[in-house]
Amino acid sequence: MRFGWLKARQTKYSAYVTFFTLVILAVLAVANYLANEHNASYDSTKNKLYSLSDQTVKVAKGLKEDVAITYFDRSTEFSRARDLLGRYANLSRHLKIVYVDLEKSPQLARALGVRALGTIYVQIGPKREEAKSLTEEEITGALIRALKTGDRNACFVASSGELRIDDSNRGGLSALREALEKNNYKTRSVSLIGKPEVPADCTVLIVAAPRVDYTDAEAAAIQKYVEDGGRALFLLDPPLNVGRQPIGENPALVKLLDGWGVAVDKDLVRDMASFVAQLGPEAPAVVEYESQPIVREMKGLPTAFPLARSLEAKTSGKATVEKLFGTSADSYATTDLSGERSDPKKDKKGPFTLAVAATSTAGKQGRFVVVGSSMWATNALLPAPSLGNRDLFLNMMNWLSSDEDLISIRPKEPEDQSFAMTRPQGRLVFYCSLLIMPFAIVLSGFMVWWKRR
Repeated sequence: MRFGWLKARQTKYSAYVTFFTLVILAVLAVANYLANEHNASYDSTKNKLYSLSDQTVKVAKGLKEDVAITYFDRSTEFSRARDLLGRYANLSRHLKIVYVDLEKSPQLARALGVRALGTIYVQIGPKREEAKSLTEEEITGALIRALKTGDRNACFVASSGELRIDDSNRGGLSALREALEKNNYKTRSVSLIGKPEVPADCTVLIVAAPRVDYTDAEAAAIQKYVEDGGRALFLLDPPLNVGRQPIGENPALVKLLDGWGVAVDKDLVRDMASFVAQLGPEAPAVVEYESQPIVREMKGLPTAFPLARSLEAKTSGKATVEKLFGTSADSYATTDLSGERSDPKKDKKGPFTLAVAATSTAGKQGRFVVVGSSMWATNALLPAPSLGNRDLFLNMMNWLSSDEDLISIRPKEPEDQSFAMTRPQGRLVFYCSLLIMPFAIVLSGFMVWWKRR
């Protein structure tokens, strides 16, 4: 009976308890390890308010060198910043977040030139960039500026009635200029009159809806620039003969693009199946895109193109042309641009191409993009939170400037989720919450008491 205690009931129960305790401890240890190695969360908000954008994830995961994000504030404010900056730290081992208490480290603050609470610096080696506010857009923008070397100049032609980057009205491009400057581009206007030559330091030349025809010399200057390896973006409206200042047909520019393999049609597109409800069929909406890098990641993100003309890609030009997107099959294009009612018998049937990207096969293989509309990039539509026009424009610029690694969907501003009630609705909520519901609870309690007494 020396080992009889092994068969005792108490010994068996003790063994069972010990075994299950060890199993539970092992499960907790594994769960804790996985939690530390794989920090994950689920964002259930409508516009992914607590998730980092595709652009931020793409940039962070592509880091090959260490990056320090330093936040200067009072220690009591660090918890406010950790919610956002902690998400950055979880993306890459190369990202290090540093919190500095300005009140406890005044000498360090002075050495770095920090003068205000809430200052954020992003530093890669000796290069340091400041994020203007504690937002994803600013921090990721500073990260991109720290990563990219050299100047990137966006030059807007301003000599033939083009849209202006200093115009803050609905038809201007001030929002577009702001978006470019936040993404590490310097912007300026250039003229091709007098001396028809594109400045050599222009990274991308933007031709935004010229109303006056270019001369042959101006078109030749653009041709030389692109075929020498330059990059250009053309936003070309249909030549409408309405309003105080009709839009010119610009034959020299149309001929130049035709020689590169892009036919710019003289028409106005209407899409009866996919359009912006507030603007009508003259504002085609796009939700399906081709596989070209500019639009590859925009699947399901709508864009809108009011007053657009159609394009055609040719195989006989001096460039390799790829379609980016177009209209639905239930669309048509009218060639009557005088504002009169179109004749359905003469209208062309869709679908139509609205934008193309191309690489010149002549010279040093410059790149260019052509879009048959300009209003989509103006202050009226570019900042619209429900549309992807801003992402599309910046993706075009990234492709043109050979920054394909930055092509993505960028941080969005938080949507206003407030609910505005009318006065009758407010009274209904008041009476329901303060009178009807409390009375119903008291009444149900009284009925239960009456049955049990």
